Amino acid sequence: MKKILILLALSCLSMGASLATDLFKTTKKIDLRAPSVPLITSDPYLSIWSPYNKLTEGNTEHWTAAEHPLIGAIRVDGQVYRFMGKDNMDLKPIAAMTHFEHWEASYTNVKPSAAWFEPDFDDSSWKKGEAAFGSEGMKRIKTPWKDGDIWIRREIDLSTDISKESLFLKYSHDDEFELYLNGEKLIETGYSWKDDVVLQLSEQTKKNLRKGKNVIAAHCANKAGGAYVDFGLYSKAEVNTNFNKEAIQTALNVMPTQTYYTFTCGAVELDLVFTSPLLMDDLDLISTPISYISYRVRALDKKAHEVQVYIHTSPELAVHQTTQATVSETIAKNGMMYLKTGTIDQAITERIGDNTRIDWGYAYLASDKEGKKNLCLGKAADIKESFIASGKLPRSQQSYTTRAGIEWPIMAYVDNLGMVDGEGKSGYLMLGYDDIYAIEYFHKKKMAYWKHNGAIGIFDAFERAKSNYQSVMNRCRSFDLELISEAENAGGKEYAEICALTYRQTIAAHKLLTDDDGNLLFLSKENHSNGCINTVDLTYPSAPLFLLYNTDLLKGMLTPIFYYSESGRWNKPFPAHDLGTYPIANGQLYGGDMPVEEAGNMILATAAASIIDGNADYAMKHWKTLSIWVEYLAEKGLDPENQLCTDDFAGHLAHNANLSAKAIMAIAAYGEMAKMMGMVETHKQYNNLARTMAKEWEAMAKDGDHYKLAFDKSGSWSQKYNMVWDDIFDWNIFPSQIIKTEIPFYLSKQKKYGLPLDSRMDYTKSDWVIWTACMADNDETFAKFIAPIYKYANETSSRVPMSDWHDTNTGNSINFKARSVVGGYYMKMLKERVKSQSY
Repeated sequence: MKKILILLALSCLSMGASLATDLFKTTKKIDLRAPSVPLITSDPYLSIWSPYNKLTEGNTEHWTAAEHPLIGAIRVDGQVYRFMGKDNMDLKPIAAMTHFEHWEASYTNVKPSAAWFEPDFDDSSWKKGEAAFGSEGMKRIKTPWKDGDIWIRREIDLSTDISKESLFLKYSHDDEFELYLNGEKLIETGYSWKDDVVLQLSEQTKKNLRKGKNVIAAHCANKAGGAYVDFGLYSKAEVNTNFNKEAIQTALNVMPTQTYYTFTCGAVELDLVFTSPLLMDDLDLISTPISYISYRVRALDKKAHEVQVYIHTSPELAVHQTTQATVSETIAKNGMMYLKTGTIDQAITERIGDNTRIDWGYAYLASDKEGKKNLCLGKAADIKESFIASGKLPRSQQSYTTRAGIEWPIMAYVDNLGMVDGEGKSGYLMLGYDDIYAIEYFHKKKMAYWKHNGAIGIFDAFERAKSNYQSVMNRCRSFDLELISEAENAGGKEYAEICALTYRQTIAAHKLLTDDDGNLLFLSKENHSNGCINTVDLTYPSAPLFLLYNTDLLKGMLTPIFYYSESGRWNKPFPAHDLGTYPIANGQLYGGDMPVEEAGNMILATAAASIIDGNADYAMKHWKTLSIWVEYLAEKGLDPENQLCTDDFAGHLAHNANLSAKAIMAIAAYGEMAKMMGMVETHKQYNNLARTMAKEWEAMAKDGDHYKLAFDKSGSWSQKYNMVWDDIFDWNIFPSQIIKTEIPFYLSKQKKYGLPLDSRMDYTKSDWVIWTACMADNDETFAKFIAPIYKYANETSSRVPMSDWHDTNTGNSINFKARSVVGGYYMKMLKERVKSQSY
């Protein structure tokens, strides 16, 4: 099989103190505590976050919560301070887990007698098997087990007394797990699943260990999904190669394209800036999967100090799971040194699904050859020990192959800044990857936009990013300040900070490419809901951000759905829900249709783009298709049948009043596009139809002091967020008293963490809350809706990239994370731009 690698690139360039000081400090203080902090955000695969208040609290993660570790340390006058990530404890195996060996044990799936965990229990009737134990697809499985319970007894023969040593149990489990050591119960997890948990043994427990036979006994019950058990006994390594001393984090500010940290490291201050240059007016820049990590060090005490900056990562950024074998090597090209790493024998674009990481393409760690910079590929202990002792890296290995994730190498970088005084010295790194082919689009593998069908290679991209560093940093900084200012003017400080947090999340949930005719395709991944690609009811809520900054990207989401219908592959009188499961876009895979929902979404998004563009040229290309869809809405939209809407987690609902409002808005939008094309009679026909339907809607939905969730359910209510277009574009389709009635009613229903979606449950969708809030007729009322959403983001215990679906009582995420729908938060900014006609 063809060898395929994934690339992670950290291209490095040190600089003197000539860089402008303001590149490393933001003038805007952000008070919002991000649920998870965006660090490296390019697309659904290169997406690294820190779900902690402090960057040193734990390792950085992919949005799926799989570790994608970036470890950073600084050595000041011989003292090492860790400023990023958290080292795993240095442990020496006594009875290793399957990272090192497939150990043998006795096991049974039949419930044993009560004394099964005692050292002298007779397990001779049990089966023998090698670890790990679990279901297919889990890591390092040797003995299959999926359903029900498993009881395991592992004998450990100790030739010496180890009770004086620091001892640790390490274990992984899925689901309910209990563990005993020589009859003493040490672990009971309840319903959970975790990997590589470390538990230090107490002095009392260590006394129970004996020379000769010892038994670790474990029971695991699989309640759902995958099953897994692995455990071992360890002592503390003789040589400590961890970066134990933490830098003191003094500042964190999350801006739209940049995240700023500041640390005190002994006698110096370290500024650290993560930049993902997602500037939507530059398609090459936004589509190139390269981010910058910039750093500056300055003395705090008017003295000079010897300083080295260290950063490392591992092949974990290049695999879907740690069972995959990897190969790494050193490359020199055009005055740069690269460390290259990736998986072996993984097919391009073949891994599909939601909770997945990329495992094809190439990854690089790179540096120029100037100054006292160095790169090293090798064992973590060797590299870190050398840096701690001397501030230098050992000699790099030329190649390094792993066996199923065992003995990962690390890819390390050191910048020896030399003597650093109050003026400071600085540098930067670039992190990125080349996915070779990004998407399969109607049975053809397609490259990402930045490659221009193979004319540009990854080395070209890194060299361009290096050359443009200064200008890109300045552009990002200016853009961020302008966006924050505009958002604050539109909706206040709290609103602006929410927008800053979600900018990168929205864009990085997409991949940009072109079809065979050169049309832009901007394909979303439906992160953490089902993994669909180009889902229409993700496009719709995310639209405000792209209407603000580049309608071509919005049209890049619409074009594939139009093509799907116009090619004859989809022949229903309403749009498809999606094009498949990411990264395969060959046709809808979602189990059910959303006829009124998706027809309304496509028409409204097309109309909004036309209005912002000032012409209906794009709509004209697809007028025949739009006309089929609007006729469907004219027939079926007023009183929808029992069907799903975008809030499909709430289930099917007939006579859905908010869905009906969407259909009416879409019919009006179709008329507005006709007007832009000079089709006067068509405009009049559909405008009148929408107004007539709106009056019927009011009569069916009115329920005293509010309007119903469903026309046949008195006493119910729901957010009518789909009416927001009527307000933004001044179409005046619905009588004004509807929203004037609804807004105060909604305020009476608000909970601690926001307005519930409707009367059925206390959860909400925060994107829809903001759309609803936009219909308030004054800023003070708007702020009343925003405050609980801000409070949710600031206080939630769900430390994930912003979840758009949460419980309004507890502030916990129900589900969903890292989704593009948070682009809908920008609706208030869009409204203000449209009202001022500054688009």
